[in-house]
Amino acid sequence: MSVADVKKNAQDKMAKSIETLRANLAKVRTGRAHVGILDSVMVDYYGSPTQLSQVANLTLIDARTIGVQPYEKKMLNTVEKAIRDSDLGLNPSSFGEMIRVPTPPLTEERRKEMVKLCKSEAEDAKIAVRNVRRDGNEQLKKLVKDKAISEDEERRAQDDIQKMTDKAVVDIDKLVAEKEKEVMTV
Repeated sequence: MSVADVKKNAQDKMAKSIETLRANLAKVRTGRAHVGILDSVMVDYYGSPTQLSQVANLTLIDARTIGVQPYEKKMLNTVEKAIRDSDLGLNPSSFGEMIRVPTPPLTEERRKEMVKLCKSEAEDAKIAVRNVRRDGNEQLKKLVKDKAISEDEERRAQDDIQKMTDKAVVDIDKLVAEKEKEVMTV
């Protein structure tokens, strides 16, 4: 393993941490309806837990309502029950072959809870980035110990990894600030 490999590996893992954060923030509910809210809902599909998007078509009916249309008519009640039983605070109702899931407007208190959740997700991402930095630095120390690189090369590489870490943390902070603004907008 070379210094370039260590740096590339660290950069890839930091990018994955940021992408994971982006995906997690997309699930956080804002005032508008978003089909991503239902990503975590699992439906009992013939005895095995299956993601809702695998057993139903999810669409936005309007700004505050999600439409869920199960692929099989007999799954209608099961899907409705799964949405109701999820911890999302949603109350679906059936209309023929379609389930309408209205998203209630967020209260100020609930918005603040969502912001706290966003900040918690950001802290988890920062911890992941710092762990990547630590692993990269340990790999560099191992290369010095094995006499594959000099201590000067190690120091330069550690500085580069630190710069990557700082950039990743700034990116994380930007993502969370944008989401916080989106959540707090009424």
